[in-house]
Amino acid sequence: MHVPAVISGWIEIERQTGHHTKLKSDTVKAVVQRVTQAKVSVCGQTVGAIAAGLVVLLAIGRGDGEDEARWMANKIAHLRIFEDEAGKFNRSILDVGGQVLLVSQFTLYGDARKGRRPSFTEAAPPDVAESLVNRVAQLLVVHGVPVASGRFQAHMLVEIHNDGPVTIILDKQPTRRVLPEPAD
Repeated sequence: MHVPAVISGWIEIERQTGHHTKLKSDTVKAVVQRVTQAKVSVCGQTVGAIAAGLVVLLAIGRGDGEDEARWMANKIAHLRIFEDEAGKFNRSILDVGGQVLLVSQFTLYGDARKGRRPSFTEAAPPDVAESLVNRVAQLLVVHGVPVASGRFQAHMLVEIHNDGPVTIILDKQPTRRVLPEPAD
């Protein structure tokens, strides 16, 4: 019998034999908000602004790489959260010609299950995170989505005019494998 247990952000699948494998449970995350307009400022200066589109608060996790960046950019570009003529969510940012304001937000990895101060140990180190946030922005542009962004590691003021409100949480979960039972 396999018993999954979540331990410090990892999913551990154990077998009766004591053999186990670990899979990363935390991976790239985003909070996506449909907006009529948004801007981000640093020290009173606007560093990024968009008209109608999406604000994406993006967090990169430890172990994330090119695959996660590609997955997230593709998901954002094709996420159907804009209404069609019938009022159904059938249009993507590409379909409506909108823009994306991309803001790095490592605090999405805040784990406050223990104590009163969140731990951010599952967030990627700054150099890795900055590179992958920039990669997601590049990939969105390749998809044809205009992108504005905040300033990495700066204290930012983000003004969001949420439309709806529509807010979606995206995260890429790992493929879970269960190892075959050993032959008796």
